[in-house]
Amino acid sequence: MTIARPAFERRVLSSIEADPPRIPVLVGGCGTGRTYLLRRLHDRLGPGDCQYVDVERCATTPERLLRALLGASPFTARDVSPEAGSPREAFDSLVSFFQGARHARGDQATFLLDEVLEFRTFENFPGLRHVLRDLIQGLATSTNRFVLSTRYITRALRFFRDSSPRIELVHLTPLSVEEMRDLFGPRDAASDDLVRTVHALTDGHTGYAQALVQAMRDLGGADPISALAALLSPDGALAREIEYSYELRLHRARGYGALKAILEILAEEEPLTLTEVAQRLQRTPGSTKDYLSWLEDVDLVSARQKRYSFTDPLLRLWVRLHCHPDPPADEAVAREVQGHALTQLASVAPPASDEPALVGASNGRDVGRRPWGIIEID
Repeated sequence: MTIARPAFERRVLSSIEADPPRIPVLVGGCGTGRTYLLRRLHDRLGPGDCQYVDVERCATTPERLLRALLGASPFTARDVSPEAGSPREAFDSLVSFFQGARHARGDQATFLLDEVLEFRTFENFPGLRHVLRDLIQGLATSTNRFVLSTRYITRALRFFRDSSPRIELVHLTPLSVEEMRDLFGPRDAASDDLVRTVHALTDGHTGYAQALVQAMRDLGGADPISALAALLSPDGALAREIEYSYELRLHRARGYGALKAILEILAEEEPLTLTEVAQRLQRTPGSTKDYLSWLEDVDLVSARQKRYSFTDPLLRLWVRLHCHPDPPADEAVAREVQGHALTQLASVAPPASDEPALVGASNGRDVGRRPWGIIEID
């Protein structure tokens, strides 16, 4: 169960409906409900009247983001083209789109930019040293409406401290004890002591509390301490969630947008040569070689006969599904998972007697002759 927090929704709506509209920035750590709140706003305002953008998933290179954003947008902007000759031109076009986008009726546009500080990854590209400052200045001079979010509280406080007076930081505070009670359904018959115990163990953290209440149910009504111990075991769901947050924050100490762009390219088609990757990335072979070597160093891609592919096929599936401006629809998930399953199952099925060996559906690899169930990544 995910908790709706109507007080925060009302505050955000009042900000963007003001005259002139303010720009609320939802600030809260991993699992505090920022994305959930943005998705609720998206549903409330309507997909034809606002655009949700998961910046963390699609901020790869300025050129690719520009094309992806315009291709998925319900809005149009005069004189903004999806093609650009350089990273700077692409970024300027992106800001122009945010500033001038309009609904078909001519109404102002609303953008929900999740993890907006991820635009900092563009600072590694030529001419974009102050990309985040330029972006926020562009948004602040627009008559359009914006809701931003970030998980990096300290960075947000520092960056937005001297920004436009239109910026309004909205801290997603921990759940109160009364809000915590909403996590327990009527069948849980939660006592006041139980609610307070869960609140204390999780410090009111929305995601942790949700996981703990669910674990108590899954374990047949276990006490919260035993359930928390199970969640924090090596294979526990909360241990994995916290590890993700830990690793993500360490990684985000530097930006690697170009690496994500290469993973997107290989998710679209693999295996590819260095030259083919460089052409799609619109970068020199030398710099692309460096990017690929960094991906190889952390086992994200592998090379065989000078052709690059994902090391983990399931990670490739995840990139195909989730590295877009908006989350995948159920139909897209079903389609991609089915295609992935067909390819993977073909690699382990024994060839029929007197029949040619099986060939992987997506990449042409000869996999049917192998007697084992492990795919060799070329």
